[in-house]
Amino acid sequence: MNILVLHGPNLHLLGRRQPEIYGVQTLQDINKILDQFVAASPHDVVLKIVQSNHEGEIVSVIGDHIDWADGILINPAAYTHTSIAIRDALSTVGVPVIEIHLSNIYAREEFRHHSYISGVAEGVVGGFGAYSYILALQAMIHILGPTMDDN
Repeated sequence: MNILVLHGPNLHLLGRRQPEIYGVQTLQDINKILDQFVAASPHDVVLKIVQSNHEGEIVSVIGDHIDWADGILINPAAYTHTSIAIRDALSTVGVPVIEIHLSNIYAREEFRHHSYISGVAEGVVGGFGAYSYILALQAMIHILGPTMDDN
């Protein structure tokens, strides 16, 4: 299973940016947790992890992996609420997508309640801090290999 993990804008600032909302773990911590989960998994999973602050770059990464990715995990961050371009790219690849958020976007400002991405996603995982990524990865493994046991 080839899974593309996309981190959107400002996520490179995790651990420093509003820790009361996003937690104290850094993006490197989250990536390490994902890699450790995959290493301990009985499933054959390959992750490609990319972070970008640029909408066009995220769109390009999605398109560049159209023949590689079996599934996409994406934390679009602020682009959740603004990017039709990322939504269109995700809808084009034809693989399962899971939207991830560290915080519960529905418990925050009203403008964060709308997601352009969720309409093309299999599901949304949010509100569990860094653990949201593990939950999303477990769900993606289940989606891609429904006959396999979950971890």
